[in-house]
Amino acid sequence: MKVLIIINDAPYGTEKAYNALRLAMTILKEYEGTEMSVFLMADAVGCAIPNQKTPDGYYNIERMLKIVLNKNGNVKLCTTCVEARGLKEMTFIEGASLSTMKELAQLTLESDRVITF
Repeated sequence: MKVLIIINDAPYGTEKAYNALRLAMTILKEYEGTEMSVFLMADAVGCAIPNQKTPDGYYNIERMLKIVLNKNGNVKLCTTCVEARGLKEMTFIEGASLSTMKELAQLTLESDRVITF
């Protein structure tokens, strides 16, 4: 099964990114063989910024994305969204890559399930 999770919200301030990544990690853990793609759009591109420092006991979106990547998930960032936020020269977490609306369209059509947060 192919699953695409689209995140549209900032990494912190709401729990949308947190809950989306909790779901992604659970699917990858419980349903072996699932192909997982996470597409970061709008303020969610900030989820892939490295060296996030969060208070002890608080979730860390960077670590959660790395778990998805370590379980062979894909993490894509909307290039237009990155550029609109002045982050084009930013180095994002290892394994995350810039992407396009064309690739998002392809992922959407090829996926068995598409979930948005």
